[in-house]
Amino acid sequence: MAHIVLLGDSIFDNGAYVGGDPDVVTHLRSRLPPAWRASLLAVDGATTSALARQVARLPPDATHLVVAIGGNDALGHRDLLATPVRSTAEALALFSTRVGGFEADYRRAIAPVFARALPVTLCTIYNGNLTDRREAELARVALALFNDVIVRVALEHDATLIDLRLVCSEPADYANPIEPSGRGGGKIADAIVRVSARLPAHPS
Repeated sequence: MAHIVLLGDSIFDNGAYVGGDPDVVTHLRSRLPPAWRASLLAVDGATTSALARQVARLPPDATHLVVAIGGNDALGHRDLLATPVRSTAEALALFSTRVGGFEADYRRAIAPVFARALPVTLCTIYNGNLTDRREAELARVALALFNDVIVRVALEHDATLIDLRLVCSEPADYANPIEPSGRGGGKIADAIVRVSARLPAHPS
């Protein structure tokens, strides 16, 4: 029997935002094959620093780990979109410093996940549904730098990757600028089912 565990932030723990619609884990449970299970350890508002506490709570029968973390860390750097700079080089240097810090935090957070020697799926940070067109475009470009960290870590560890920028690509996929709606949660659950079905379950 497979047991998928969701780790991370409100990309998975979105029950407070769906207005009575199913949240991600409810969608996921309804789509899983018979005898498969899903558990939610992700916590709304979590940053990379909280991931180790979630990993420590993993059930002993977990077989697949799916992680969506880093969005709240990236939000902490939102000031970059309005920071005055004198040149493109200065802007790139500023982003390099911030993304470097994010990479160190992300790698430190994800290490205990891979240490469990289970099949791991990492999720990128989606672009959200920002209403200001200019801000949305700047955020999309900035997030690409943070997402590059997640993509590289997934490739280095031969982990499965879900690019949530492709999954939640329409305004209706969001309950607000940064949280998945019931519809978006359903699309995320579909993506998890697709990739998990291709992964071998760790022997219990």
